[in-house]
Amino acid sequence: MSQASRKKVSILVPAYNEQEVLIPLYERLGKLAKDTPNYSFEFLFINDGSRDKTYEIIQRMAGKDSRVAYINLSRNFGKEIAMMAGLDNADGDATVIIDADLQDPPELIPEMLSYWEDGYDDVFAKRSSRTGETWLKKITSKTFYQLLQRSTRIPIQRDTGDFRLLDKRCVLALRQFRESQRYTKGMFSWIGYKKKEILYERDPRAAGETKWNYLKLTDLAIEGIVSFTTAPLRLSSAIGGIVSLVAFIYIFFLVIRALFFSVDIAGYTSTLAVILFLGGVQLLSLGIIGEYIARIFNETKNRPLYFIEEYHASGTHQKKS
Repeated sequence: MSQASRKKVSILVPAYNEQEVLIPLYERLGKLAKDTPNYSFEFLFINDGSRDKTYEIIQRMAGKDSRVAYINLSRNFGKEIAMMAGLDNADGDATVIIDADLQDPPELIPEMLSYWEDGYDDVFAKRSSRTGETWLKKITSKTFYQLLQRSTRIPIQRDTGDFRLLDKRCVLALRQFRESQRYTKGMFSWIGYKKKEILYERDPRAAGETKWNYLKLTDLAIEGIVSFTTAPLRLSSAIGGIVSLVAFIYIFFLVIRALFFSVDIAGYTSTLAVILFLGGVQLLSLGIIGEYIARIFNETKNRPLYFIEEYHASGTHQKKS
């Protein structure tokens, strides 16, 4: 099969301080391309402001292999934005998003390609188990997905990461999402199209350290809920209404008891308890509203999502800003 007649597959790899795993990943991607000769492959690396030798290693790989393309972002923008930069520049008939840490096996890509050829637009990999994770992470993950699925009409895939194959029309659809605070997993579900699930066992990280701690995971969870549902605002209103009703009934009870039964109104302790309770509810409600207002504020700035310091494709260099 000639080069021109083969479909092109872009493999998108966001990378931040991944110097330990890039060479093993590249070798496995090279073997994948060799074992799948019916497709033309592009290995598109996104250097997200790494502080180690990630960028230098990617440059060396590009110097030896014309299939390697890379985008060097002007600073660290975060994985969600790095993926968007890759999607903006991937020109394959299909694009596969895969993490650099080799927890997602590149050897699963041929199966994805097979389902893509059968007509599926979004072939995503779902973990068959969460072995190796702490009980706290399992419980919080389960609770998050339950909350998200119950509060939105969009069918969010559970226990799935970013490892998936996207048809070009899915990529074109995702390029239209330009919000600065992103929850890409929800966007994959929002665009729809024909989806196919593949079960797999996720491998342990090949080397290096994870970039995700509980604080970042919590921030991502809040982003997911706030980005795709207004349920927290409705819940805040409902709690406020219930608390106000209960407070009114309690005040009415105290007044009636004092007028008709000559019982003194409760003193300092009960009054302070009610004030603290109502104050806590008000602060909670203000915090929820503040999350949405903060996102409105950030989006009204209309800033670019990212800046590219250097873009390399097919042996050419050009500066972008």
